[in-house]
Amino acid sequence: MLADGRELRYYDDRPGDRTAPADWRPAEPRQPVSELRLDRMLDEWVVVAAHRQARTHLPSTDDCPLCPSTRAQLTEVPAAAYDVVVFENRFPALDGVEPLRAGVRRAQASGRCEVVCFTSDHVGSYGTLPPDRLRTLGWAWADRVRELSAMPAVEQVLVFENRGHEIGVTLDHPHGQIYAYPFLSPRARRQLEVARAHHDDTGRCLGCDVLAEEEAGVRLVAATERSVAYVPEAARWPYEVHVVPRRHVSDLAGLDPDDRDDLMALSARVVRAFDGLFRTPCPYIAAWQSGPARCGGEYSHLYQQVFTVRRADDKLKYLAGSESAAGVFVNDIAPEAAAERLRVTLA
Repeated sequence: MLADGRELRYYDDRPGDRTAPADWRPAEPRQPVSELRLDRMLDEWVVVAAHRQARTHLPSTDDCPLCPSTRAQLTEVPAAAYDVVVFENRFPALDGVEPLRAGVRRAQASGRCEVVCFTSDHVGSYGTLPPDRLRTLGWAWADRVRELSAMPAVEQVLVFENRGHEIGVTLDHPHGQIYAYPFLSPRARRQLEVARAHHDDTGRCLGCDVLAEEEAGVRLVAATERSVAYVPEAARWPYEVHVVPRRHVSDLAGLDPDDRDDLMALSARVVRAFDGLFRTPCPYIAAWQSGPARCGGEYSHLYQQVFTVRRADDKLKYLAGSESAAGVFVNDIAPEAAAERLRVTLA
């Protein structure tokens, strides 16, 4: 436990007895609870989390709260070093155990927000993690998905990593996050509807069918015995790749260790390929799109969506009028051209 009662877990590359150091910081009161409000025009939930306005924003390296603790600087991680560590977010958008009741328009924002740090190195990166660390991180993600999905208040678990100021990160130390929502996000709800309709019409998994088609086409980026990476036919972002396991599973917890290790390795290769696109490190979001926690998972095929808002060395993709007001994306780069360029940087 951290000083204020938040949970913290260590995941190590090699088994052994770890003595978890104490958090010597003074206990601080937990942050106020966020609120859910229903947008009745779209039937979508919005999280109102005013306390997050005060969260830590781009501190100096010496004040990084995700680096290991030292005598001079006590951080969120009491240990002197770590492999992978997961802890509850100090400024959570979601925090509570009560399931969302049907028919309400405003409610406590139940669920859970966790931070996942996968290296002690402040200037490290996901794409350059060694195989042992990727294996540990994959296991940690699967373990958290499994446990969070079992919580009564949780309907969907989203595992993701953001990198780059252009994306909006507030901490530079390499890390990811996990959001356990008390509802299905708009994307997850729509994907489930489409996948269920495809299964009703054909008896097949939509994700499996798309994977087979893309692997045989010009948008293929890379393939292994167990995993495939491709640019989707209707990519919304300048450079967007889906990294998909061949085996039909709905979430990371459903993968066996060999499938998960292979998927993690291909995912890291794709992220490294993104860094080869431009003169500077590529800002990106990498999110594991999975099935719902409760029901409907049999229709969902897990994939990682990796995309960047950068479309050229000196140009960013902003969500302008069509994207922000209407939800209709306009992509400046043809998916086939993006796939060709990514194949070159991946080689």
